[in-house]
Amino acid sequence: MIKIFDKFLEGKGAVITGAASGFGRDIALKYAELGANLVLNDINEEGLEETTKMVKSKFGSEVLPIKADVSIGDEVNQMRKKAFSTFDNIFVLVNNAGGGVSSFKNILARTEEDWHKILDINLKSQWLMAKAFCRKMKPQKFEPISGKVINMASIAGVRPEAQTPVYSIAKAGIIALTKILAAQLAPKMTVNSIAPGYHITGLYNNSEQALKDAMEVQGIKTPLNRLGTVEDVSKVAVFLASPLSDFITAQNIVVDGGVITVGVAAHL
Repeated sequence: MIKIFDKFLEGKGAVITGAASGFGRDIALKYAELGANLVLNDINEEGLEETTKMVKSKFGSEVLPIKADVSIGDEVNQMRKKAFSTFDNIFVLVNNAGGGVSSFKNILARTEEDWHKILDINLKSQWLMAKAFCRKMKPQKFEPISGKVINMASIAGVRPEAQTPVYSIAKAGIIALTKILAAQLAPKMTVNSIAPGYHITGLYNNSEQALKDAMEVQGIKTPLNRLGTVEDVSKVAVFLASPLSDFITAQNIVVDGGVITVGVAAHL
């Protein structure tokens, strides 16, 4: 049995998109603590540099920051070249980059531009990253699993929300993409997704009150009687990167305190 303090990512590399803040930043810090070399990506160069400095100062890890738009194939391919020319040990791909959740419009009122923008950054980007990286990860010599993919979905993809229709469609697509990739990359790789619920992140200005206000407007209550944190999600990303999850693939793990499964309860 692996111990919680074992550096099970030592000698292995991890690629994390959307690493400038939020879930991506916390996953980067946790993976670094577990010994991983890191390829960190974001379009927010300032935030990316800050994450890189935090990782290096705390853990002294090798870090390759790459500013790139992961919804554009040419930029993803350039990132792949840089990543594999620096590290030949990439074991984990975390497709965390996304956005567009805050646009509350009826689906029939959305523009074609909106549709493409939201699907590109949330869904197309994960397909492009998997296409670019997995073909080189699959034949690696790591045993018994040669690589792991962790896609960031959302509870909006499990229970689509009329207020965020295109985002919900994109996140549902990520869950489907996860299952398809899992089938095609087995038995050498595992592919799973995480579906966060309501968490204190940059989307809510890292404000507990702003998140509570947003939940109140939508009539959302959490059965486990607290707000979600960034760490609630990053700890699941650690589990999925670890040997403890080697027999788990094609799964979507909901991390929402019971909101969509249990329903609205008299809490929070």
